[in-house]
Amino acid sequence: MAQEYESVELVDDDTVRNLAGAAVLAALTAALAQLSIPIPSVGVPFSLQPFGPFFAGLLLGPLWGGFAMALYLVAGAAGAPVFSNGAAGIGYFGGRTGGFLVGFALSAVVVGAVAHRGIEPRPVSELSVAVELAAVAAGLVVVYAVGLPWMAEVLGISIGAAAGIMAPFAVPDVVKVFVAVAVVEGGAVALRE
Repeated sequence: MAQEYESVELVDDDTVRNLAGAAVLAALTAALAQLSIPIPSVGVPFSLQPFGPFFAGLLLGPLWGGFAMALYLVAGAAGAPVFSNGAAGIGYFGGRTGGFLVGFALSAVVVGAVAHRGIEPRPVSELSVAVELAAVAAGLVVVYAVGLPWMAEVLGISIGAAAGIMAPFAVPDVVKVFVAVAVVEGGAVALRE
């Protein structure tokens, strides 16, 4: 006796696509974190990690971009060696760079909200370069706005002293803003052709 069943769509295609994109961007952020140079005199490594939240916000919007970075942070907190130089563990958030990690998740949300002007992501081809630059610059400000006070608190120093520690990273981080937008725009152009 054969039974017939109706097909039920449990999850729509957009959700599957966004979830897969979030997982890929979390993994990409983990890979970029390994491309880092320890700077012992500063105690903070120079890494390509900030590209992760920039790409997540631009490509997935605020909700899914933030989810991608939250996924990345949860993986690291659970012990996966995804932070700079293979670091991991919940205790890493108590260190001088813990605030920057939290800032990455917030940054992806801000980048996505500014770029897409709402919760729902729009196609990257509809975003102007000026809006993308403004969005990623705002995301960088968020990373520093969370990271510097956190670092100051952990080290027991003033926010100005923490800013002095991070000053060598300012110019390279601004360059990352332009590179992130160029990569996203280059990908959008390639997809159109």
